[in-house]
Parts: sequence; C-alpha cells; structure tokens
Amino acid sequence: MKSNPQNAVGPLELVARMEIEAAEAGDGKPGLPRFRMVAYTGGPMRIAGWRYPVVIDLAGLAVPSQNRPIRFGHDANNGVGHTDAIRVENGQLIAAGVVSRDTPMAKEVVISSRNGFPWQASVGASVDEFEFVKENQLALVNGREFTGPVNVIRKATLGEISFVDLGADGNTSAQVAARAAEHKERTMETGDKNHESVSATTEQPTMETAGTETVEAGGEANAATSVPPPANLVTQMRAEAAAETQRIAGVRRICAGKHAEIEAKAIAEGWDTTRCELEVLRASRPTAPAMHMSDSAVTGTVLEAACMLTAGLQGVDKMFEPRTLDLADKRFRGGIGLQELLLEAAWANGYTGRNFRDSRSVLRFAFKGDIQAGFSTVDISGILSNVTNKFLLEGFFSVERTWRNICAVRNVSDFKKVTSYRLIGIDQYERVAPGGELKHGTLGQETYSNQADTYGLMLAIDRRDIINDDLGAITTVPRKLGRGSGLKINDVVWTIFLDNSAFFTSGNRNYIEGADTALSIDSLTNAEKAFLDQVDSDGKPIGIMPAILVVPTSLSAYGTQLYKAVEIRDTTANTKYPVNNPHQGKFRVEVSRYLANSHYTGHSDKAWYLLADPGDLPVIEVAFLNGQESPTIETAEADFNVLGIKMRGYHDFGGALQDPRGGIKSKGAA
Repeated sequence: MKSNPQNAVGPLELVARMEIEAAEAGDGKPGLPRFRMVAYTGGPMRIAGWRYPVVIDLAGLAVPSQNRPIRFGHDANNGVGHTDAIRVENGQLIAAGVVSRDTPMAKEVVISSRNGFPWQASVGASVDEFEFVKENQLALVNGREFTGPVNVIRKATLGEISFVDLGADGNTSAQVAARAAEHKERTMETGDKNHESVSATTEQPTMETAGTETVEAGGEANAATSVPPPANLVTQMRAEAAAETQRIAGVRRICAGKHAEIEAKAIAEGWDTTRCELEVLRASRPTAPAMHMSDSAVTGTVLEAACMLTAGLQGVDKMFEPRTLDLADKRFRGGIGLQELLLEAAWANGYTGRNFRDSRSVLRFAFKGDIQAGFSTVDISGILSNVTNKFLLEGFFSVERTWRNICAVRNVSDFKKVTSYRLIGIDQYERVAPGGELKHGTLGQETYSNQADTYGLMLAIDRRDIINDDLGAITTVPRKLGRGSGLKINDVVWTIFLDNSAFFTSGNRNYIEGADTALSIDSLTNAEKAFLDQVDSDGKPIGIMPAILVVPTSLSAYGTQLYKAVEIRDTTANTKYPVNNPHQGKFRVEVSRYLANSHYTGHSDKAWYLLADPGDLPVIEVAFLNGQESPTIETAEADFNVLGIKMRGYHDFGGALQDPRGGIKSKGAA
C-alpha cells in the first residue's frame, strides 16, 4: 500500500443517481427541496489521472461530518445546498440533504429536475492511501472480488458533492418526484406526451408536499389531476386567450428587457415561464476569471502526456487516449519546459502571476493550490509521480536481473520475520484402510525464514534546474533512483547468495571440489549425479530435477556451448574426434558478473552452480512487501530551506538462503 499525503491524484469524481423532492413545509413557509443519491456503488471506475480502474474501499472512507457542501461542477462559487445524512449501506455510499443555497445554480438544479433533466453527481474525495493490485491478482473490497490491474483506495476523506450534467458513467439516471399542494392549482394538457405542467397561480415553479404525482420526461400526466373541460367553446377560447396573455406577460417579466433574443424566441415558440426562466439563468451564469481558465483543454492528464512526449518516452501512444495526445501536441508543439509545466499547474490552482519570477509562489500554488479558497484542479505531485515513475522503471530494469531468474519470490504483508516449512518433508500418501479413514500427516520440523526491510534514497531538483527550464531533470533524477534500486537489490541478493560457506558443504552433500570440477561435460555430469542422489529426511530421493546452470562471466561462453551445442571438440593435440554433448538443451544458463566480483565474500571466477527451478525447490528467496517488485517514487515541494523539488525512491524487500538440497556448488578448481 502506498502513502500519498500530497493527494497526488486529486479529487475523485464519482457518478451517482439521485432523487429530488420537496420537504414538508412548516410555519406556513414553503419547504426546501430535498435530494437523495447513491453516490458510489462500490465498483470500479475510470478516473482521469489513473491509468487503471479505481475502487474505493468504503470501510476506509472518512466522513468529517454529516453536513458536507453540495455544489455545481465542483465550483465553490456555485453552491447548491448541503447534506444532512451520509452513510454506507449494502456496499454503497448514500447521501441525502436539502437544496439550501440561494444561488442561480441552485434554482437551475431544481427547475431542471422538475423538467425531467437527469442530473448526475460527482463526489470529491482526497486520497490518503492506495494500493495497486497487479494483473491477475485478486483484491476483496466492499464485499466483492476485483481482478487486477486495479487501484484500491484504502483510505480517503470525503470533501464535497457536486451536481453535474454528465458524469463518467453515461448509463446513470436521476428520478425526480414533483409534488403539488392542491390539484386545482395545476392544469395538465392530456393527449400530448411531451406536455409540461404549469402553475395557474404563480409564474415561479414550486415543489410542495401534499398529494404526489410523478412526472418523467416523455411520460403522460396522471389524468386524475387534469382540470375538467370547459362548459362551452366560448369559455374555452377565453381561457386559452387569458392563459396566452399571462404566459407572454410572464416571459417579459422574467427577461426584464435584458434578454431580448430569449424573450422573442420564447414568445414565438410558445415557451412556458419555467423554460424561459431556465434559459435566462443559463445565460446569466457567471464566467470564471480568465486567470483560472488559461486553456480549458489543459488538464493534469494533458500535462502528463506533454511531459512524456517531450521526454521522448517509448510507448506513449499506449498510455493515453488519442484525443489527449492530440491536445498535448497542439498545446505544446515545441515541447513543454519545466517552468511551463509548473506555471500551468499554478495557474490552474489559483496563481495570478504571469511569469516565473516569483518562483516560490509558483511552486506553492503548483503543489498546494489556493488553500484558503479550497481551489486546486491540477495536482503537480501526481503528474510528476506518474511521469517520473516511467523513468524510474527504465533505470530499474537497466541493470542486471539474473537474480530474478534464480530466486523464489515471496509476498509479505509487513516487516516481521516470516517462517515457512520446507518443501521437502514427510509428505507421501499412505494407503487408505478399509472404511476410508485417512491417516494424519505432518508438516515436518524443517523450516526457513525471511524478512523484508526498507531501502531508499532522496534526490532533489534544485532551483538552478528550474530556472534553466530543464525538463530533463525530471527524467534524469528518477532514472538514477530506479538504477539505484536495481543495484541495491542485486547487492543484497548476491551478498547473501555468495556468502555460502556454511550452506554448500560436503556434509550437506551439495558441494564438490577438486581439479576435475572445472566446468566440462564430465564435471557437469558429476554435479547432476550429486543433485539427483540427494535424499529427504527419510533417506528417500527428493524427486526434484536440476534446471539452471549459474556461471560467472569467465565461463559464459562454455556454459552456453554446453546448453546449445550437439557436439564439443577438445582442442588438445591428441584429440581427433568430437564428443557428443549429453547435456544439450538440458540446463538453462544464467550468467552474473557478481559471482567473480572481489567485493563479495565467496567470489570466484571458476566456481559454478547447478540449481533447481526456484518454483520447485529454491536455494534463495526474495520477499517483497505487498508483492511490489519495483521501487516507488514520490515527489513534493522541497523543505522551506531548499528551493526546488524533492524526489524520494524506496523499495521494501529482503532475501534469505533456503533449502540446501535445491542446488549443487562446484568449486571448479582443486
């Protein structure tokens, strides 16, 4: 599980379905409209900034209070109301509350809901801890199993909930229940399936409490609420004329001479006052300041794509959607610089400056946004972490990885010492006696242990790199951190493997020495025989076959020849015929430069090893915390006394020798 105190991925936006209805009125005052929504169903979601689907563990969702703000489009200036009840029920996040704000957007939400508009919801939550589940691995979250690759948000804090007209899931819908105080206050036209309901006593739409009628878009009204037909044609004509006069007067009153185009269109097309008011509200919606909208297409994902395109990373087309790559290419045609990246993030988060002169303020806004206003739309920490992680892996995989081919890999959940029983023990089946009773077996007494530790390093991009606008700094530093992790795991594994004087011994029957042990057909045959002759604690054959020949660089060519050649010719003067190679294709060859390096205890350029497959009987095992085999990199603004950006890489792993019967060591010399 990864810790992310900087909320590197920004707010999570979750789609919901909701219902809006009027509250009970009290003291002669109209009730406030209420809403109820299923904010999250506990399933996987596709969220911008995350490469793989995201599942939130509702057991780890913190709700600071039952009263959370309700907004429109995550804009603090467009408040709608507040919640008064939030709970987790049957693996879902349920929220209810009232439309309590007196703002244009609050009115639009209510009016549009009554007209049947299918509002959706977007929930903002900060990420505190998350876990990446690798491909084909399973994770149990919210009572359901999910198969990786998937990100599991283990801890998050609920912020606010917003009404949106289109969420990430287009299949969600909203159902709106309208209520009227008295049937006689409404007139409904029957026979027209696209009708609208209009109040006969007021031009302002209301949502009241007594008597329920459900109106859905495209549906018909309940005929029981219709006004009886007029007594004669004259009365009907007068009523229609009065209604039309009232409609036109209402349209003109709403437009108030400020929206001439809307007024003309409303009168000509027969709009009712509800629709007219909605259009006026939309036309009056305030526009965000330009300093926060330097480019509507510049999102965190676009900036991330621009960085990777500028750095020339291979396979970028597989990481992002074509539209995102197109936007990044058009917006930053000459490539994006480090200053430009930080400025774009700072502008999106409320910074009002137009250049990089005040670098301290740029960094503050880029990493934290406008804290007082709660305004932060682009998270530079998340962008840098995603970009640098790609180059971290490049550095990690650039060093030798022979250790991965000879070691068993174990997943541990903490840093405690773990103990397991050896694979070789008393485990033969016994004949089942008449009656079908099975005899009890035992796991044996032979065990081995392992333990993970943390290794890490911190590097920084200083102010000079930023002033020089060197984007290469965010590729060079993570490559170095990745390479450092790869070198460290090699150092730990080979130190353990080569310091084996008490592991490969004559007493363990897994060590041979003498002049005839130099690598050859005969010595390899002797090593194979020694391996196959090993026995378990009962003195019976272990039943494991050797599979890997491990050699230093000095024996690389001959080891490969023993694996591939059908015949091997001796070059001595008295040899006239080639020798058939009985080991052709039998033992996979692994070469490591660490075996002969004088820095390590037990090094030799002549010794070689014949090992079992690590999945059958491991000689050495490497344990990784939570199965994370690659290192983790995190970025943040540097401390107060340092001008720049700091990056830290860390890796949790440990190694230990396992079963001596998993291999044979040949000294290769007398």
